[in-house]
Amino acid sequence: MVTCEMVRAEEHIQELLKLPVEDRANAAKLLLDSLDGEADPDAEGEWALEIERRLAKIEAGEAKLVPMDEAVTRLHRAARGR
Repeated sequence: MVTCEMVRAEEHIQELLKLPVEDRANAAKLLLDSLDGEADPDAEGEWALEIERRLAKIEAGEAKLVPMDEAVTRLHRAARGR
C-alpha cells in the first residue's frame, strides 16, 4: 500500500536529485545525521582517552602495527566470514 507520505517522499527525492552535487551531498549528510540517536555526552572524552591509550602503546613499542593494505584485506575477509 502506497501512502501519501511515501508519494511526497518520492517527490522530494526527485527534487533533491536535481540539485548540484554539493547540495545533494549536504542533504544526504543531514538525512544520515537524522538517523543517529542522541549523542552520548561522554563519548568524545572517552574516545580521546582511548586515542591517548593507543598512542602510548605505540610509542612504548607495545602495539603491533599493521600496514593499511593488510588491515583492509583482513577487514574484507572478516566481513565475508573467512
